[in-house]
Amino acid sequence: MHLDALYYDREWKPLDKEQFAALQRDLVTAPRWVIDGNYASSLPIRLEAADTVIFLDLPARACLWGIAQRRLRHGGGQHDAIGVYDRITWNFIGYITGYRKQMAPRVRKLIADHAGHAQVVVLRNRRAVRRYLAGITAPASTASQAVAAGEERG
Repeated sequence: MHLDALYYDREWKPLDKEQFAALQRDLVTAPRWVIDGNYASSLPIRLEAADTVIFLDLPARACLWGIAQRRLRHGGGQHDAIGVYDRITWNFIGYITGYRKQMAPRVRKLIADHAGHAQVVVLRNRRAVRRYLAGITAPASTASQAVAAGEERG
């Protein structure tokens, strides 16, 4: 589940913060889930329930390249199939370029404070992401919850 699909309506208006938190509390009660999103205000909900946290610590250039590729593949606007609204603004680009310095320390602290029980996987480039995903084999009988945090925008 990509959190943008829950947080924004068709007109790209955000959900009330408490409603958004309540939806996430419901999602994490499922026996198995993967949630992608970096909403720091509600990250503790996901971290406390996760058994695995994947932190994408990608360089800004890799994320900007991923954004450009997504734009070429899908164009701009609302994408119901992937659950995101592709809206590139200067503020968004600034967020991406400043993520490692400004936001990543906050996310790392949240992970340390709320996911001490979880396996934390830090992936620093696209090759490492592909390798990690290729090596995942989840037994059908094991419950698995994962939170993807970090600069997943690309």
